[in-house]
Amino acid sequence: MSAARILVVDDELHERQGLAELLSAWGYQVDTANDGLQALQKLNQEPPQAVLTDIRMPRMDGLELLAEIRQRLGALPVLVITGQGSKEAAIECLRLRANDFIEKPIRGDELRQRLADVVSAQPSGEPRPLASGEELEFLGNSAVMEIIRRELQQVAPTSASVLITGESGTGKEVIARLIHRLSPRRERTFVAINCAAIPESLMESEIFGHEKGAFTGAQDRRAGCFELAENGTLLLDEIGEMPLQTQAKLLRVLEDRRVRRLGSKNEIPVNVRVLAATNKDPAQAVAAGQLRQDLYYRLNVFHLHLPPLRVHLEDLPTLAAGLLQRLNQRHQRQVEGLSPDVLARFSRHSWPGNVRELRNVLERAVIVADSPLVQLRHLPSDFDHAAAPMPEDEPGSVRVPVGTTVAEAERLLILKTLARENNNKTRAAEKLGISLKTLQNKLKEYQARGVPSLSAPSSTAAPAP
Repeated sequence: MSAARILVVDDELHERQGLAELLSAWGYQVDTANDGLQALQKLNQEPPQAVLTDIRMPRMDGLELLAEIRQRLGALPVLVITGQGSKEAAIECLRLRANDFIEKPIRGDELRQRLADVVSAQPSGEPRPLASGEELEFLGNSAVMEIIRRELQQVAPTSASVLITGESGTGKEVIARLIHRLSPRRERTFVAINCAAIPESLMESEIFGHEKGAFTGAQDRRAGCFELAENGTLLLDEIGEMPLQTQAKLLRVLEDRRVRRLGSKNEIPVNVRVLAATNKDPAQAVAAGQLRQDLYYRLNVFHLHLPPLRVHLEDLPTLAAGLLQRLNQRHQRQVEGLSPDVLARFSRHSWPGNVRELRNVLERAVIVADSPLVQLRHLPSDFDHAAAPMPEDEPGSVRVPVGTTVAEAERLLILKTLARENNNKTRAAEKLGISLKTLQNKLKEYQARGVPSLSAPSSTAAPAP
């Protein structure tokens, strides 16, 4: 036991130092971190035999850290310190598979015994994250996801910046983590921040860090996300929500590969791969003045667009199987799959929340399931039991019902493109990647067959599919 190394995570300096001194006196080797992000950085460098973490911390709290550890390092023992009488926190600790939790105020003898139990229960062998092949298979087998898979395999081994777009719930952060795991930086830190969740007044401090006294409340020096992700990967989620002033400073960091903490005169060299994600159309965000054009070009070295679940419903069985496997592990259940009725119901649903909605529905079903297969009665009461209507066409998109012929799909695409270009045939032909003569021949063909088109006097827009 004397050789066991413990990582103590607490944002309160005195608490952190006190626990470190106590554990050292018991014969442990001790390392410390001031929050979850710094803890992840140290875990990637050298995993300890156990983690002792507080819950309430800025940037990444103890529960978020626990979830990350379970995803990355599997069975690494974690003991969580909770507030006195915090039943909800204790339940959440158990749900996330904490090895144990201990309430404040901490009694030394109790902590010593709990920690000894946690360390002695550690299984042999190093924990292993999910293999790359398994992750790639989880993407699905449809043609559209096969394209995503090939693009991932092309870009992941490089150091190129990647812009990931897609509706909320399509798995942008999952893809970002997969890029990291398939890259040469896989052994280093992956740091993700949600720009929409950080107050504007704290944005620069979170990204670039600050010196002690840089502003009111800056009681200690703090490394920013770039420093925490050194030699690793940084995901800037919802990049379009970042203030323009911060975008300008971010662009300079990306160009110079040097970062300056708030309140400091010195620049620090950084080696970080930057990924960005947004659920907005980035071109429209640039046009609306929400995203700097030069930053957009700098981030958009490689673009990955994740399609909504409703356009690749053939992947539902694969996605559900992968999610059920993970949910079974989390909740210690043995649900084998979906009943035919549930799969049929799922195939008629529009999934406005995409894969995130699918996961939530399945998690509830796994918890309440009383049979090997998920049945209709296991679905949430607010799930759309009737066939949910598919959403209207989004601007600039074409919805083609299953069973549409290739010729009809081509006609819809041509007419929709013409409508978007205000019947300018030259621009429409350029957008479609065909010659102007080919486009004119197609329109003549539609007119000869009596098919409505933009050239018909009675129509100025593409017919609804």
